[in-house]
Amino acid sequence: MKLIQLTAISAAVLASSAALAAEPVIIVDSNDAVVYEAEPVAVAYQADAGYAYNADAGVLRNTTGAVVGGTKTFFQTVTHPASVSAEVGTLGYGASVGYSLNDKTELQAGWAGGDVADLFGGDFDANDVNYDVDTDFSNPYLGVQLRPMANWFTVGAGIIVPDNEINVTANTKDGFYKIDGQQYAEADVGTLKGTIEHRNKLAPYATIGFRPNITNNFGLFGELGAAYMGKTDATVVASGADLQNAAEKAEKELEDKNLLEWLPIVKLGATYRF
Repeated sequence: MKLIQLTAISAAVLASSAALAAEPVIIVDSNDAVVYEAEPVAVAYQADAGYAYNADAGVLRNTTGAVVGGTKTFFQTVTHPASVSAEVGTLGYGASVGYSLNDKTELQAGWAGGDVADLFGGDFDANDVNYDVDTDFSNPYLGVQLRPMANWFTVGAGIIVPDNEINVTANTKDGFYKIDGQQYAEADVGTLKGTIEHRNKLAPYATIGFRPNITNNFGLFGELGAAYMGKTDATVVASGADLQNAAEKAEKELEDKNLLEWLPIVKLGATYRF
């Protein structure tokens, strides 16, 4: 009789296994006055989102896990950058996108360019010759922004791929160019025009700055630093028929000047964070 009762009890327990997670089940053995109570078992499965926006820090957290977590999370991370920014400065007018690896590290990709000659004053002197400058900058860049103290203070570093046109026109003084200690009449030389090109095809840069958040989504930033553009090659052409050697000497003076060998970086901008 006990074997039959035990068999019935086992069958009842197995049959009611689907209900154990919702409510306890009580089974009574009348002969032995034994009460069996099955406690509910709760099993929870929680999927990690891989990344989450931290409103206080203004960045995405743990996107490294999202990048390596699989195709779906990689696509979500790539198509949802942590921030987009607009900027103006000595590199030009431009924009960038940023991807936060954590609350202290952000990868950046951007471009800045245009005519920024007026930001440098619009002219410069190479020995005794004054030159007007016209520029057409193109500066795509890749870099890292670090927040070493996890606050608004930033340190940046990266690489610029410069493709900058710098055109110059020499100005006369009292109708003469004074080049390499000699005076050349404008009537003989004509106009002196040239181009300057930096030798570096990749230009490393470093900056320090600030990036305070105004709201959960909007912020401002400023940066100071420099990029090493390298020494320069110059080409100068004289429009007059005589004294082409004046142009050759002007080329040498311009190359010795090494205009913007260290390009100062000064930029201001605004950021929208997702």
